[in-house]
Amino acid sequence: MQKLFGAIEAGGTKCNCAVVDETYSIVKELRIPTTTPAETLAAISEFFKAHQVSAIGVSSFGPLDLNPQSPSFGFITCTPKLAWRDTDILAPLREFKVPLAIDTDVNGAALGEHTCGAARGLDTFVYFTIGTGIGGGGMCGGKLMHGLTHPEMGHIFIPHDTKRDPFPGCCPSHGDCFEGLASGPALEKRWGRDPSLIPANDKAWSLQAHYIALAVVNTVLTLSPQRVILGGGVMQNEFLFPMIRAHVRQLLNGYIRHSSLLEAIDTFIVAPKLGNRAGVIGAAAMAQQAIAMCKSPSQ
Repeated sequence: MQKLFGAIEAGGTKCNCAVVDETYSIVKELRIPTTTPAETLAAISEFFKAHQVSAIGVSSFGPLDLNPQSPSFGFITCTPKLAWRDTDILAPLREFKVPLAIDTDVNGAALGEHTCGAARGLDTFVYFTIGTGIGGGGMCGGKLMHGLTHPEMGHIFIPHDTKRDPFPGCCPSHGDCFEGLASGPALEKRWGRDPSLIPANDKAWSLQAHYIALAVVNTVLTLSPQRVILGGGVMQNEFLFPMIRAHVRQLLNGYIRHSSLLEAIDTFIVAPKLGNRAGVIGAAAMAQQAIAMCKSPSQ
């Protein structure tokens, strides 16, 4: 009999819960609105009570405390969603007495793409999600990116020409950081309409592609990834990809002499293969890894 794994992708507006088998096929799933911590976590717990899983993985919005030695391990910390600050997202899952794993939503999506998506076979890559917020994660040398805390690539500072774009940015912490300039809410606030209503030939998208390309170039120069994956709601606009690739080439100006950038950039800057399933699949992969880490030699 195949083992089943619990997978949770906790987002700012919804939480996707799933039971996933060893082949990463989704057996059962439920989408739960992200409301208050008490209400949302109770609904997640109720979903898993109906299914016997061997481990549970969580890919969550953050920032998160991911230090296992910390008394607040598994807590959401200084999130802009004030009601969720200092919430122990693992608390209701401990009652199931199975191995638990947690990471950021973008690291979870990156792991999903590495397991059976656009990053399969790679050991160093970056995954950006560009939507309601902007986040980045990925792998370096085959390991998910962690360090002092975890990457916060959505809050890097990129060049902002205020003559071309006088919009001050909308990040509550940093104003015109990457997220403040290029997230979905930034698009809406700058142009005064829902991004879905902005035509593909509008100047808004050229500026958007420029900002994303700046972040990609900084990432290429800093981490030297083998691939950059761009996901999230804003990247549902597929016409952005060739625009971003062109901006990246222009900004790099031939400095990085590698065929992936000079001749095959279409396969270097790509969309996620798993689409909106990447986070859930990554959470299931974390659950599998949690079992492996819990096994002792005697077992």
